[in-house]
Amino acid sequence: MLLIFYSLQMVPVLKPMDLMVEASPRRIFANAHTYHINSISVNSDHETYLSADDLRINLWHLEITDRSFNIVDIKPANMEELTEVITAAEFHPHQCNVFVYSSSKGTIRLCDMRSSALCDRHSKFFEEPEDPSSRSFFSEIISSISDVKFSHSGRYMMTRDYLSVKVWDLNMESRPVETHQVHEYLRSKLCSLYENDCIFDKFECCWNGPDSAIMTGSYNNFFRMFDRNTRRDVTLEASRENSKPRASLKPRRVCPGGKRKKDEISVDSLDFNKKILHTAWHPADNIIAVAATNNLYIFQDKVN
Repeated sequence: MLLIFYSLQMVPVLKPMDLMVEASPRRIFANAHTYHINSISVNSDHETYLSADDLRINLWHLEITDRSFNIVDIKPANMEELTEVITAAEFHPHQCNVFVYSSSKGTIRLCDMRSSALCDRHSKFFEEPEDPSSRSFFSEIISSISDVKFSHSGRYMMTRDYLSVKVWDLNMESRPVETHQVHEYLRSKLCSLYENDCIFDKFECCWNGPDSAIMTGSYNNFFRMFDRNTRRDVTLEASRENSKPRASLKPRRVCPGGKRKKDEISVDSLDFNKKILHTAWHPADNIIAVAATNNLYIFQDKVN
């Protein structure tokens, strides 16, 4: 009698799963900063980039990971004499020798690396004169610049402080050419925002491709868009309820006080734990991305 044994094997079954995206480092540039890095900007020469922390800005070559050149150092000999810190930095989009950095005092310095290896002296200094009548305990805190961005054309730059977005002409250092209020209704809430540390939140800002509109974030998962040509602005909300496919975002309005109109939201009901700090605009298409806490939302113009 012939006995034949068969081995049963389980055939793998393909099951659909969520797409997992994992980033793996190609190069690690280490041991150049003592403090937390707040900015990274790639140069237009596509060979170098800068990294900035609270007190220093370093210049790197993309192919050299073990050393960098210090181009800005504002650390005083005695740290008790420290009066301001670097908050953001960026290279000019076309001139590889020019970069700007902003400070916690609300000033912006434009530097030219052709003048000296260490850019301890700026080429231009941008600062808006403060109105003495509006000065308060919170003035220095809310004037601190959290982000600075050159326009794609290189003619303008945009800065974001706690309450507003300002557009500067590189040829005029004395005052901004545009000031857009982001959430002026929070001015009366600065005391409570100071107590819960929200007043120290760092909001980013961005340009659209043609530099005709700008965008920045706010609280309650709101983000603001400003049209520079028509001077119109809109407040939109990024939430799961409003992010259904092909759903249109409806403008939102905040009531600063008094009688609230229909569809308006009271400033007292805003959720300060929900905030949009990071925003990005596609360089060519009308597509935006906003990061709300641990969610990323991508919106685009409605396509018929």
